[in-house]
Amino acid sequence: MMDWTDRHCRYFLRQCAPHARLYTEMITTGALLHGDVARHLDFDPAEHPVAAQLGGSEPAELAACARMVEAWGYDEVNLNVGCPSERVQRGAFGACLMAEPRLVAECVRAMREAVSIPVTVKHRIGIDRIESYEFLTDFVATVAEAGCTTFIVHARNAVLKGLSPKENREIPPLRYDAVHRLKRDFPRLEIVINGGLADWEAIEAQLARVDGAMLGRVAYHQPWLLAEADARVYGDGSLPRSRAEVAASMAAYAAREIATGTALRHVTRHMLGLYHHAPRARLWRRLLSDPARLERNDAALLAEALEAVEGRLERVA
Repeated sequence: MMDWTDRHCRYFLRQCAPHARLYTEMITTGALLHGDVARHLDFDPAEHPVAAQLGGSEPAELAACARMVEAWGYDEVNLNVGCPSERVQRGAFGACLMAEPRLVAECVRAMREAVSIPVTVKHRIGIDRIESYEFLTDFVATVAEAGCTTFIVHARNAVLKGLSPKENREIPPLRYDAVHRLKRDFPRLEIVINGGLADWEAIEAQLARVDGAMLGRVAYHQPWLLAEADARVYGDGSLPRSRAEVAASMAAYAAREIATGTALRHVTRHMLGLYHHAPRARLWRRLLSDPARLERNDAALLAEALEAVEGRLERVA
């Protein structure tokens, strides 16, 4: 989700789903140790619970970055060992690290010794043509010995050469059974499943077998899917917010951000799917993507779009 789940995206998703845990895009250790820390780690308090996802392979560097994450106020630090991008592999981290479980364990141990917040790991079920369950269990068992108790498992292999990140999300077959078996064999670990979950029927079928479900691009493109999580997963019986209320909240947020120098387009680009499957969804997307309107950098665009879609300009006043 690099370049997708930035702080504006997460604030928007929080308006849709008050309780779901949110994750940052993957942040490399180099970006934090040698770059603009605030740009990568700043977030709004409304985003809690929120986790920072790191990419790296040097235990000392990951420990230093985990300290930054904790100092910034995050609720969790996650080590990404599942990204198949060749660009990431050139940095010797991401999914290629699944071939080095002991190194991943050293990284986790160093991070856990550096912080008091939970340290979790996101990974695949295998790499390239290695599809044996034993490969997966050896990885999980080795990393668990270092103290990791939560594993977020993308139920596909990662093909390290020859497939783009997009193809790696589509071509390797989903093998949910391997993740289910992992939960049976490691009952004391928290196993969260990821990959290919596109609706609540699929999500709830998985929640009957594992401890949690992580949604990626489907939550980005269909954010209102998350709005059902409060009632379905967290037992929140209160009435969910309407799309109009979310849009109104984002109009106020956009106005605050513009006042600090943020371009409106950086906020609205994440909101195009708010009315997905709802009447006038195409009109909503067209208005929020209009270059001339965005160029004015005026948060009133959201009020105008809401009025056009729902006739509720007064809700944004």
